[in-house]
Amino acid sequence: MIHKSISALTYAGAAALAATAIGFAPTATTPQAVAQQAGITLDQAVAALRGISTMKADFIQTDRNGHRVSGVLTLKRPGRIRFEYEKSVNMLIVADGKSLNFIDYDVQQRQRWPIKNSPLGALLDPNRDVSRYGKLMPTSDPGIASVEVRDKKHPEYGIITLIFVRRPSAPGGLELVSWVALDSQNQRTTIRLSNQRYGVPVSDSAFRWKDPKPRTRR
Repeated sequence: MIHKSISALTYAGAAALAATAIGFAPTATTPQAVAQQAGITLDQAVAALRGISTMKADFIQTDRNGHRVSGVLTLKRPGRIRFEYEKSVNMLIVADGKSLNFIDYDVQQRQRWPIKNSPLGALLDPNRDVSRYGKLMPTSDPGIASVEVRDKKHPEYGIITLIFVRRPSAPGGLELVSWVALDSQNQRTTIRLSNQRYGVPVSDSAFRWKDPKPRTRR
């Protein structure tokens, strides 16, 4: 059974769990030392993120209780993302450029938040300056960059930790492989990506959705 707090699943991630997102352990090395060793800077990670115009990828989503669901992610910056879940999950999460919508077709309900008010704003909101609110976190692998993004003035926005690995074919030579997010209610979610495809044609219609409420006849 899928946990009903799945609306928070894209809202979750703590820096302490960034290591487990892709299976490496943090060390006592300072972020600055990691950056120097790996040759990866925060600016390079930000440039790689901004270099993604469109992307499609498979994903596995895990909540803090270990519940896992899979699906296909479609991203179009700025402001648009769609989590299309496996057929057994009658839910949808989609951002249409202005708001982030969680739709549960089983109970015929939709919840809506401004994009900027969620950790996903780091991915989607063009006004969210990742270079200003982000910092490198230590890792044990020089080929991995871990970037924690939080706005200390707005803790209600939550925290997201983005994980990049070196890949020459990815924008900026760094591929976004996962993120861990933590919302203001301490709901944690890990998203792991695979089979990333960049620059693919994506229509704005991909970010529309069917109203979960049935129409009433007059």
